Amino acid sequence: MRVVECVPNISEGRRPEVYEAVARAVAATPGVALLNVDPGAETNRTVITFVGAPEAVLEGAWRLLVAALERIDMRTQSGAHPRLGAVDVVPFVPVGGVSMEECAELARRLGERAGRELGLPVYLYEAAATRPERRNLATIRAGEYEGLEAKLADPAWQPDFGPAAFLPASGATVMGARNFLVAYNVNLNTLDKRLANRVAFDIREKGRRQLDAAGKPLRDAAGEEVWEPGLLPGVKAVGWTIPEFGCAQVSINITDLEATPLHAVFDTCVERATARGLRVTGSELVGLVPLSVLLDAGRHYLRRMGRSTGVSEAALVQTAVRTLGLNEVKPFDVRERVIEYRLAPPAPLAALTLGGFADELASESPAPGGGSVAAYAGALGAGLAAMVANLSHPKKGFEDRLERLEEIAVRGQALKARLLAAVDADTAAFDRLLEAMRLPHGDDAQRSAREAALREATIGAIEVPLGVLEACPEVAELCLEVGAIGLEASLSDAGTGAQMARAAAGGAYQNVCINAKDLADRAARAALLARADTAWNRVRELHARAETEILGALRQGL
Repeated sequence: MRVVECVPNISEGRRPEVYEAVARAVAATPGVALLNVDPGAETNRTVITFVGAPEAVLEGAWRLLVAALERIDMRTQSGAHPRLGAVDVVPFVPVGGVSMEECAELARRLGERAGRELGLPVYLYEAAATRPERRNLATIRAGEYEGLEAKLADPAWQPDFGPAAFLPASGATVMGARNFLVAYNVNLNTLDKRLANRVAFDIREKGRRQLDAAGKPLRDAAGEEVWEPGLLPGVKAVGWTIPEFGCAQVSINITDLEATPLHAVFDTCVERATARGLRVTGSELVGLVPLSVLLDAGRHYLRRMGRSTGVSEAALVQTAVRTLGLNEVKPFDVRERVIEYRLAPPAPLAALTLGGFADELASESPAPGGGSVAAYAGALGAGLAAMVANLSHPKKGFEDRLERLEEIAVRGQALKARLLAAVDADTAAFDRLLEAMRLPHGDDAQRSAREAALREATIGAIEVPLGVLEACPEVAELCLEVGAIGLEASLSDAGTGAQMARAAAGGAYQNVCINAKDLADRAARAALLARADTAWNRVRELHARAETEILGALRQGL
């Protein structure tokens, strides 16, 4: 998939009839998925997030621009957030299968059209910038809307697209391409903006101006102001007060998550706030966030607790949400606010209760069937390996094995997630095969198209159970190892996990074989069956070991 994210910020957060109309214009764009609309009354700003293929997102951004300029008049607009125009900034962000340069080209195309058709002054920033001094959004935005008329009159600040003419109602727009940016606010137990600014200046990369004894900015030999760098690279921050939340916030943009992850920003704010006699009470994420940000935070805080990080994805996310206090000022629904969850295809089978899955399985429908059951059995085996590792991890006497136990738990969770996904993937592959079978085959062209579709669907129906089968040797190996180094009282759990791996592999192997019969491509069939035979033989070897070692240990002394 080629996916681009676009996160425009419009200068209206108080009138729902305005920002909702703008969002509807985006949502009506074919091929675009509107993910989030996040208004702020005090900032008088709304962040709108949508994704799609590059061309669809470009069209969605154009429709947003037109809808917003029709409804927002900057002559009457004010708010706590810096802004340059009615549509303040339009960033394109590569999500998958798209380069940064392609996103920069989208920004240039949108800017050129806006300048030509709307007469809008447009500046390019970040990866789309036409000159180094325009890479930074804050530099372009300096002086804000109130200083825009003078800026446009300055030859050094001619727009990249559109006339150097001041449009009182619209202002100007900044467009560009950038890496994923996390907009994040940390809440303080004060309403004093000055105190929030002190924490902001402590943490932000830019830092603060150095002052002399008279409180005036220090200057170097060249007459330039001297700055004291802040603590966190890739972080921009400022303090403000949000009366609707009853607190001051450190308002933060994290522009380089590799240099400074979200949890490091939170921890540093806690440290600096405490040093200044303040207390961090929680935090707020604006817009959407990649899943990895919360997973990394969850792992970080579990390690600080001395606990294993080999827990489920849901447990990692909830650890992050609770520790960061993301629900303090407004509800934080991970299903709505995490990008991967918003884009994930439905998983109707994996979401069923145990009883519901069994009932669906026992119905007259041919799917779900053996392939889905095999995948679920494998997931249970992987889950048992993780469980035994996690049970053993905090116990006395296991200190010399902590690192390996955690590695087993982490890997078990990953295999469990992969195999759970295969429960629905197997049924989806079967449905695609049925669709291919139903294709017309009256003339030569239809027959050729049907044969190609059948080949592709048949290979898909083989590859899903083959993937399950190839995961099973590792599940069995983990169960064997954790049975040897984990709690003796959980040995039967490890043994059961190995048995589930064998059952899953057997079921998956049979599904590979039955689907391979319908694959006319002999070379492809032989290659797929060779892979299946290798995995099946390995699982049987490991299962025999488990029967000898684990069951033998359990029977000893009886």
